Amino acid sequence: MANHPIRIAVDAMGGDHAPQEIVSGAVQGARAYGVEVLLVGPPDIIEAELQKHDTQGIRYQIVPASEVIEMGESPSVGLRKKKDASIIVTAKCVKRGDAQGMVAAGSTGAAMASALLYVGRIEGVDRPAIGVLLPSISSPCLLIDAGANADCTPEMLSQFAVMGNIYMQNVRNVKKPRVGLLNIGEEQSKGNAFAHTAFQLLEKDPRFHFIGNVEGKELFMDGADVAVTDGFTGNVALKSAEGVMKMFGATLKTELKRSMKTKLGYLLAEPALKATSKKVDPEEVGGSLLFGIKGVCVISHGSSKARGIKNAIRVAKEAVVADVLGKITNQIREGIDIHEHASEIF
Repeated sequence: MANHPIRIAVDAMGGDHAPQEIVSGAVQGARAYGVEVLLVGPPDIIEAELQKHDTQGIRYQIVPASEVIEMGESPSVGLRKKKDASIIVTAKCVKRGDAQGMVAAGSTGAAMASALLYVGRIEGVDRPAIGVLLPSISSPCLLIDAGANADCTPEMLSQFAVMGNIYMQNVRNVKKPRVGLLNIGEEQSKGNAFAHTAFQLLEKDPRFHFIGNVEGKELFMDGADVAVTDGFTGNVALKSAEGVMKMFGATLKTELKRSMKTKLGYLLAEPALKATSKKVDPEEVGGSLLFGIKGVCVISHGSSKARGIKNAIRVAKEAVVADVLGKITNQIREGIDIHEHASEIF
């Protein structure tokens, strides 16, 4: 491994703070996690950023790309018109085997489309899914799908459960992950027709430990290790949680400044507040994995700064080391074909 380090391709031009923060985070990630980074973008711009950092002892390459798909640009139009876009070239690095994983903080749609078109889907996976680790009372809960697919079939949720289960076992070291179906109540009778059918499929699948329905509040209260849902519901749940966390943080900050007494209270509680803040900080999480493609793809928040990119590289390396891709491929290929038995349920 020392002679052949893991290589992670990074779209140096993606995100609100590119290229400065992306390059800085890539340098930090390469040093902290012993990986080689492939920085994708205009060489002159990347080289100028690298001059600002100590690169002694780290491994990196610059991979030329002359175009950028902007955050507000249509992913489909951008991919069609900008064939040398940095996100496309980043995905091609994984496709060719030049890198085992990729990190992108630009347009989520462009990153997903590039990974799907140029890296490709694992055989047997209907649709890739975004998995997001949510902070919980004890250990994080993986929400999957968190926005890749607005419309899903019940069979797709079984595949999401398989992929999430493998990740939690092999990367998060959860021996027997509890897989739950995100629903409006715990009882089996809750939810719509889609939820009822999905429940029956998940219940009959032996590839993971299904615990039944879980409500939204249980995502943060250690109610499950993996919560599966369609991308529409998952993204609403994710964005709602982000809003609540931001509101709570802003309100707390205001209240702590109200008087000398509250300011003194803050000084006493500062260590606990910092620990809590770190637990819910997206920069600390690093990014979300796109499950179901033939390579490791980490999608970071568009506002990611250097620390977020550094941690995204950690997430990518962890997935490569644990061979999440290989394990998912084998279990999808060798597992019970739920699709063939769906008619028995109906």
